[in-house]
Amino acid sequence: MQFGRTFEEFEVGAVYKHWPGKTVTEYDDHLFCLLTMNHHPLHMDSNYAEKTTDFGKNVVVGNYVYSLLLGMSVPDVSGKAIANLEVESLKHIAPTFHGDTIYGETTVLDKTPSKSKNDRGIVYVETRGFKQDGTVVCVFRRKVMVPTETYIKERGGEQPGRPTPAN
Repeated sequence: MQFGRTFEEFEVGAVYKHWPGKTVTEYDDHLFCLLTMNHHPLHMDSNYAEKTTDFGKNVVVGNYVYSLLLGMSVPDVSGKAIANLEVESLKHIAPTFHGDTIYGETTVLDKTPSKSKNDRGIVYVETRGFKQDGTVVCVFRRKVMVPTETYIKERGGEQPGRPTPAN
């Protein structure tokens, strides 16, 4: 399994389809809300959501959906990253509900070599998340600093911190 890419491996226009998807449960949503202290009743109180909102049911907190998509993209995009530099935009397009399955894909928009260090570059990507019915729910753009092949070789290869098993 590939885990991230070097600068040379990215091609402008390439689309990476992240697999597998993730079915969002009520537990996932509530745990994320509790961990991040987001106690909005739209996410936590089904009676409130049913009786007072246009949705008629709980909506999954948007930052959880964003976090899922960001995590899904790691093996394809930022698994070798030196740093995530910027999230340029983040748009929540449609709601996600408990029981929806989220899928993601990332398009490489641009790539530029670093101006200060020749062993890395900046990759500009857009990640789109959609539900099982194809409805787009979230879109974000970010810039990621990734290593060149030279950087990887100079630091011990693909898995420099992995220990060797004792015999």
